Amino acid sequence: MDVMQRIDDAVKSNSIVIFMKGTPKMPSCGFSARAAEALMNTGVEFSYVNILTDPEIFENLPRYADWPTFPQIYINHELTGGGDIILEMFQNGQLKTVCEEAVAADAAKAES
Repeated sequence: MDVMQRIDDAVKSNSIVIFMKGTPKMPSCGFSARAAEALMNTGVEFSYVNILTDPEIFENLPRYADWPTFPQIYINHELTGGGDIILEMFQNGQLKTVCEEAVAADAAKAES
């Protein structure tokens, strides 16, 4: 499967996905650590892709949504932003609401 298709599949098959360096429990950079921690603190389940274990995704993810940095967080199948945006959303209380709405919307689609 083409790398862009693999990225697209990860985005479209998960309500929330973070493309990060490392894993949420063992991040490999500060930005990824803070973004994953903010997502974990919402209490909403999310998926992750460790870009360090897949060089093709690491190289091509910036082209997918024209976003040059990592981590990249997709909520409701759209790029929400990077670490700074996610932290800001967490601090102002928006992140939990947006994540809950994304999961609920996917659950509703699955039921219909």
